[in-house]
Amino acid sequence: MTDKQLIVQVRPDGTVHAETVGLYGNECLDYIAILENMLDAETTTSSFTDAYGQVAATQESTAQNWDGIR
Repeated sequence: MTDKQLIVQVRPDGTVHAETVGLYGNECLDYIAILENMLDAETTTSSFTDAYGQVAATQESTAQNWDGIR
């Protein structure tokens, strides 16, 4: 299992790039507000990774199969 990581890069022009590793579903969204508060900044763009989509699809499929029918 991968440890949860938040990788933050402060670029020479002052912009900040951040990405998460080992966080799934909406869990990563909490870090946007934390970074904005820490940096006194506002997010200008964000996007989900392919891993987010794969996990979200798995969770939805699992939820639909809990009808008790085998």
